Amino acid sequence: MSPGARRMVTLERTFEASIEEVWDLWTTKDGIESWWGPEGFVVEVEKLDLRSGGELLYTTTAVGSDQIEFLRNIGMPPVVATRVRYTEVDPPRRLAYTTIADFIPGVEPYDAATFVDLHLVAGGVRMVLSQEAMHNEHWTQLAVMGWESELNKLARVLGKA
Repeated sequence: MSPGARRMVTLERTFEASIEEVWDLWTTKDGIESWWGPEGFVVEVEKLDLRSGGELLYTTTAVGSDQIEFLRNIGMPPVVATRVRYTEVDPPRRLAYTTIADFIPGVEPYDAATFVDLHLVAGGVRMVLSQEAMHNEHWTQLAVMGWESELNKLARVLGKA
């Protein structure tokens, strides 16, 4: 798929936290592992090279019975390895990366861009998360459900900070 061929999906959240706390949860092994992956999944970071041109390698493992069954029904394994290439790292305000979507049964691998912008606001940080839509509307809807679940986990982690 060519860059710019898919629409962008934008999600926004405001957190009562410092910009450094939010940045750390996006950019450290412990931070990422604390909230990435929708409910019923856990993430393990295997490599983190946080610089433009660097990579993040992680595995997502379904641990919830509903999630394991869902993946089985769509022909996906319960453990998926994912590779991310960072395209922009501007602490603590902007993070951009490309995820290689090579885990979808019957679909040729393609890149999907993500942009994370953090803005100081009264009482906290406004996060604007923009991600390219998936290859079709059904997979985009599934992805949005996953992103919403992840952001709920992020809010809970920040609530404990």
